[in-house]
Amino acid sequence: MPVGRVNDRGGYGGSSGYFGLSIGRTIAHQMRPRLNGNFKPEPQHANNCPLLRCFVMPRGVTPRRPARSGRQDRVARAPIRQAQSKLLAAKRPRGRDQTVPKAQATRRAYNPIAPERVAGILKRLDELYPDVTCALTHATAWELLVATILSAQSTDVNVNRVTPELFRKYPTVEAFAALTPEQLEPDIRSTGFFRNKSKSVVGAAKKIVADFGGQVPMNMNDLLTLPGVARKTANVVLGTWFKIADGVVVDTHVTRISRRLELTTESDPKDIEQDLMRIIPHEKWILFAHQIIWHGRKLCYARNPKCIDCPLENLCHAADKTWSTVEVHKHAKA
Repeated sequence: MPVGRVNDRGGYGGSSGYFGLSIGRTIAHQMRPRLNGNFKPEPQHANNCPLLRCFVMPRGVTPRRPARSGRQDRVARAPIRQAQSKLLAAKRPRGRDQTVPKAQATRRAYNPIAPERVAGILKRLDELYPDVTCALTHATAWELLVATILSAQSTDVNVNRVTPELFRKYPTVEAFAALTPEQLEPDIRSTGFFRNKSKSVVGAAKKIVADFGGQVPMNMNDLLTLPGVARKTANVVLGTWFKIADGVVVDTHVTRISRRLELTTESDPKDIEQDLMRIIPHEKWILFAHQIIWHGRKLCYARNPKCIDCPLENLCHAADKTWSTVEVHKHAKA
């Protein structure tokens, strides 16, 4: 095999550097003198052999030294730290003797529907809204029933703009019973969903005249037979006009604030009403609903509630509070 020169890539001959380097390694391996199985290179091999001369490090080139920052030591110490953490975890006590963190123990002891907490909420509501009642303008039970039906998906302010002229035009339940839904639609159009509401009002008037002698019934079962009347409307009429506490009014304000105050975790109005009836004293059912509704209008808005002005602030842990001095609970939200 002809002996060539070592090219600039460290290979042998004029062919590819990788091919030449492979040949050089093979020949150098065959030229190693072996003594008792141990390799002892002789200096003259590196000086005289052109194949081995390519493996000698050029002058002026030094091996890379470790950084002064000690980063290579951190990598080496990582397994040691992992082993130490496992050892410490194995030494920690287990079972019933293990202590519970203070914050976790406090969270377990917290009861949102505890009687003393509910009593505190009711006391502050009494101080804020001592004598509030239904905001819908009415003079009779029938007018209150009509106004409550019209208030669905609307505001009490908007309904109060419509009802004075409406009751002047149709002063009695018999006058409404003589109408058709299409005749009533233009008078209540501004309250929204006027087609469905006109059917409900006219249908309720016809049934009251036909089955109840023109008088609004005074019990829940009979009220629920009227078109457009559910438990919310029936509770408003019974509690506000007849002063009968058969349930708790649950509208959008009561739903939102009861969930924020963690008095319920339900979202269905029927389930919310049952939860409130269990924790609110019976004599407070009517007033409590009016107080919560007024609180929702004055301070506890659906968006950007005025928490900084709310006397209930330190009893409220709602997640959507705008300002808080107490821990918030992420599940307590409207």
